[in-house]
Amino acid sequence: MSLLAEDTEVADLGLRWKPGFATLGPAFLTELRPTPLPDPYWVGRSEAVARELGLPPDWHSSDATLSALTGSLPIAGTRPFATVYSGHQFGVWAGQLGDGRAIMIGETENGLEVQLKGAGRTPYSRGGDGRAVLRSSIREFLCSEAMHGLGIPTTRALCVTGSDARVYREEPESSAVVTRVAPSFIRFGHFEHFAANQREDELRALADYTIDRYYPACRTTDRFNGNAYAAFLEAVSERTAALLARWQAVGFCHGVMNTDNMSILGLTIDYGPFQFLDGFDPRHICNHSDTNGRYAFNQQPNVAYWNLFCLAQALLPLIGDQEVAVAALESYKTVFPNEFEGRMRAKLGLAEAAEGDRALIEGVLKLLAAGKVDYTIFWRRLSNYMADGNVEPVRDLFLDREGFDAWALAFSERHTPTGRAQAADLMLKSNPRFVLRNHLGQQAIEASQQKDHSAVATLLAVLQSPFEEHPDADALAGFPPDWASTIEISCSS
Repeated sequence: MSLLAEDTEVADLGLRWKPGFATLGPAFLTELRPTPLPDPYWVGRSEAVARELGLPPDWHSSDATLSALTGSLPIAGTRPFATVYSGHQFGVWAGQLGDGRAIMIGETENGLEVQLKGAGRTPYSRGGDGRAVLRSSIREFLCSEAMHGLGIPTTRALCVTGSDARVYREEPESSAVVTRVAPSFIRFGHFEHFAANQREDELRALADYTIDRYYPACRTTDRFNGNAYAAFLEAVSERTAALLARWQAVGFCHGVMNTDNMSILGLTIDYGPFQFLDGFDPRHICNHSDTNGRYAFNQQPNVAYWNLFCLAQALLPLIGDQEVAVAALESYKTVFPNEFEGRMRAKLGLAEAAEGDRALIEGVLKLLAAGKVDYTIFWRRLSNYMADGNVEPVRDLFLDREGFDAWALAFSERHTPTGRAQAADLMLKSNPRFVLRNHLGQQAIEASQQKDHSAVATLLAVLQSPFEEHPDADALAGFPPDWASTIEISCSS
């Protein structure tokens, strides 16, 4: 039965929709409509995502589209729903969770799910208001597109729409909705939910759906004597390992790596109290709520493995053998370090592996940590040094000049004079000039709170191509101001 009355006005986005996840049935989701917000306005839009979806060039010119993407007008051909899942939060079993403020619009014909985050209460809101605030919505919008620009697997964001309707966190704030896009929003927690409730039929149905849609090679592999569920676990482990290697190489802290915030496709998902490192501190904690440092930067690879172990426990009824399940996780321990070293070699301009590379990588990371050297600026200046031969801008970043000089000598000896141009090209494509630093996001947020959204648009344009020079945006590539260290980001959004 349709959720819409026959005379209900709808918006037609010009997209064709298919059932997708909804085919799993009511045990997995609840159909409902978003809760309208009054007087919506555009805050930010990604034309790149619009093209991915197949939206027409003038897609944002319609008031109906604006209302629809704020949850105030139904979208033709869709039957929105929220999904149920469970999970471990800060290492503790939290029981049933679910899409408490995210409502799935549906899946487009080209296989992309579209979701409105901040669209109102669902049966899984656990007493919350189902809303998202403007500040966190802008951060998620910008970081989703920034991560894509960096080549890191991620959910995407089509747009942010705002409303002057007030929501209450630590203080009253204006509300917003992020339109998120991904091949799938399935999380580790979806599997944990049905395993914890001993609902093996639903667990199997979910696993079969996920394998058939996203991991079909697991059906025909010889791995684990043809056990498709073990092969699926191994494939998820390897995607997750590759994702974490990319996070660590670029200096990205997620902040809330709960199992319900882990994508089954190895995507970065659920941008909350994230941060790109300023001064390099391996023990940095970006989430003000993380008082024990569970999700500190240097803990992220181990936490990901712990979360995968939780997924393995959830899949155990299907895998059937605990030893096989544990074996399916083993490749994480080789994929992560290999991927990480490969990323770091590229940052150093090393196209081929050689003996001594690990010492070179570990040596520079120790130097950066000892001096709390700005991570992004160091790597970009090192890239420029390889291009122009001027080492002084890099050397000036270090108080320990002697230590840097010794490392720089070993680094230079690793490169041949004839290969410097090729190495510089690799480095400039591996070391971004721009990342979404906290203070840049904060400045854009404060401007948007005054209805000036130009800073959001400017940041978006730079972050979507972060390896380019953008000489007119030099200020966005500089050192953070002193006040940046006082910014506190928590789970509240």
